[in-house]
Amino acid sequence: MNRYSKITKKIAREIVLLKGKPCKWGKCTFCDYILDNSNDEAYNHNVNVKALECITGEYGVLEVINSGNVFELPAKTLDAVRGILINKGIHTLFFEAHWIYRKHLERMRDYFGVRTIVKTGVESFHRDFREGELNKGFDYKNIEELCKYFDSVCLMVGIEGQTKDMIIKDIQLAMEHFSHFTVNVFVENTTSIKSDKGLIQWFQQEFTWLNNEHKCDVLWANTDFGVGALSY
Repeated sequence: MNRYSKITKKIAREIVLLKGKPCKWGKCTFCDYILDNSNDEAYNHNVNVKALECITGEYGVLEVINSGNVFELPAKTLDAVRGILINKGIHTLFFEAHWIYRKHLERMRDYFGVRTIVKTGVESFHRDFREGELNKGFDYKNIEELCKYFDSVCLMVGIEGQTKDMIIKDIQLAMEHFSHFTVNVFVENTTSIKSDKGLIQWFQQEFTWLNNEHKCDVLWANTDFGVGALSY
């Protein structure tokens, strides 16, 4: 498992994959990332320290991810991240949280004390698909309410039941409403959710321009950021 990497394209930054407690939501039908979680906070922190020691601060930007939400990281790990931000002169931090944590985000922003870009894995703005198929648990009333809390969204493409029109609309809304977004091409895993290979091929042909869109990161494979189980 590789837990440290550098993203050199578009928004250059260092990225660490940390280990936390199980995702508090934990009901997404397509997600098996929970396999990297543990309730042993001392063990989690020891794993995290090794990744954090790699951070140089060379870009002034750091992204912290874990198999869940930033709030599920050990308190000692959060303290260590905050210390690194200060000691390495890092001015911008990316982190991720689920909709259920929306009312606690300002507290976390204040805790870190730097510019934050808060990401959330909405996966799709199409409510029936998002909640009926993916069980994401995002009960926002409109996209303006989502924007009130989050700076960046993560979208997913290539799942059975998804349509071209859904994807086109999702990309349009992300472009219009957010300063940054990520598109993840779905990779089949240990869950029962299946990929739509024809839809993925269409997306790769129609949306190659996203590779040159500064505000968008495209993960054609789920390890494109350089962290994760790269040997798989």
